[in-house]
Amino acid sequence: MKPILLIPTYDEKENITDLIPAIRGETAECPVEILVIDSGSPDGTGEAVSGISRRDNGVHLLQQNAKLGLGRAYVDGMQWALARDYDVIITMDADFSHHPRYIPELLRRIKDCDLVIGSRYIPGGELRDWPRSRRLLSRFANAYAKKITGLPFSDLTAGFQCFRSDLLRKVIRYPLHADGYAFLISLKFWSVVQEARFAEIPIIFTDRTKGTTKISHRVIFESIVFVWKCFFQRHRFSKRPKPVNGKPDERG
Repeated sequence: MKPILLIPTYDEKENITDLIPAIRGETAECPVEILVIDSGSPDGTGEAVSGISRRDNGVHLLQQNAKLGLGRAYVDGMQWALARDYDVIITMDADFSHHPRYIPELLRRIKDCDLVIGSRYIPGGELRDWPRSRRLLSRFANAYAKKITGLPFSDLTAGFQCFRSDLLRKVIRYPLHADGYAFLISLKFWSVVQEARFAEIPIIFTDRTKGTTKISHRVIFESIVFVWKCFFQRHRFSKRPKPVNGKPDERG
């Protein structure tokens, strides 16, 4: 198995220079390569990653000329990876909200699945260091999206995802023009259309301690509209895929 991590960045120099060594420390037994897709960060994120890549030939940089959005960054990174010989592709945030300690479990579970999701909303999962009001809003929004779309996942807006390249190659042929949360939901929607075998593992999702969030009101509004687009395309499900072993994985 040859896995690669896709990490989109915009002004994440402080985080990415700590994250890459942390990934290396957590994946010593299951080595992964890393592709950072930097959206023209003015803080020097791209230059910092380029410096790391000169010392570590498993670290790669895909430099965009401008901030084009999360969806565009991921699509560019996915196309880059699929043009090479990686058979497993993981998506994760750059700010330690997705801790590298979960990568080995994602890789273990993908052996029996097409898609594995790091979930905040199954037993053992948790939102940590968020205000209570924000936690409640997140849970409500996720439940709302799940009800409207009919998708079988517990965490629809999860960005910590592990795909087999065979599945991802089919998924990105569909329209993936949305950004932010809507983009993450669309990946799952088209995976269901492809009858993907999936599992969810619990993760503890923590708020960033460095840098600032990039989520805007426009991104949130787009996701609200997008779930209704999914509602009107639910007929695309020829049959609902089931989690591997019949239920989302609940092991930590």
